[in-house]
Amino acid sequence: MQEPVAPRRWICPKPDVVRSFERGTDMSSGFIKTKDGTEIFYKDWGRKDARPIVFHHGWPLSSDDWDTQMLFFLANGYRVVAHDRRGHGRSTQVDTGNDMDHYASDASAVAEHLDLRNAIHIGHSTGGGEVARYVAKYGEPQGRVTKAVLVSAVPPLMLKTEKNPGGTPIEVLDGLRKALAENRAQFYLDVASGPFYGFNRPGAKISQGVIQNWWRQGMAGGALAHYEGIKAFSETDQTDDLKAITVPTLVLQGDDDQVVPYGDASLLQAKLLRRSTLKIYPGFPHGMLTTHADVINRDLLTFIKD
Repeated sequence: MQEPVAPRRWICPKPDVVRSFERGTDMSSGFIKTKDGTEIFYKDWGRKDARPIVFHHGWPLSSDDWDTQMLFFLANGYRVVAHDRRGHGRSTQVDTGNDMDHYASDASAVAEHLDLRNAIHIGHSTGGGEVARYVAKYGEPQGRVTKAVLVSAVPPLMLKTEKNPGGTPIEVLDGLRKALAENRAQFYLDVASGPFYGFNRPGAKISQGVIQNWWRQGMAGGALAHYEGIKAFSETDQTDDLKAITVPTLVLQGDDDQVVPYGDASLLQAKLLRRSTLKIYPGFPHGMLTTHADVINRDLLTFIKD
């Protein structure tokens, strides 16, 4: 007759292990809750004692848009972190706070939760605006940031005004809102298949996988957050943010960017930033971090190592 098996005792982990789990520092992904109750999804890959690189995605995407860069820098020994902006990806589809102030505040909440220090923050498109506001308002005052990178970014101001004659006319932005409200699914296919990656250019090498991945990320987010996000990324004047940043900042943009007017954006960024390095890529599109990841990753690594 088989001997009865004694029941297993559950052994409580040491207090330091419990605290580590609660902070999320040993987790590869998770959620944090902001002061207004919004749940923000984040990824946190790599050794927690390695230097962190934080990636901020563009509209209307998610942290998945940085997967290629995150895998690359993880392989190079860095800790890589990215989050889904409120209303985007896996984060809460809120009906409030879809503006640059909340975007930056949410990014700060992630950085504080993970206690990220000596960090490099890299933002693409709208994510570049998020980086500028975060670094100026939170990152530098808290001593958490050592370098920043703006990739095809929207600051200082995307909207065309008397003082910004090279910007995007409000009629174009209203057209984006109209297309989103009427048929968001088709609109997102059209953006990804056309100007975002330059797939509408003669001779372009079109990737259906890239198009579908853009569409997948966009449709995972909330329509209202994306609709209001158009105002956030186009009408927010971030001149003062750029002027306030003192850490070394790399500015990257393609000269065939059909989404953000590159001449005004990148040149003004470089002019307003105190310690900037500007690099323009001939023929590269707005989504160059995906279409030309090998080139962008190499230049990012060089800047980070210097």
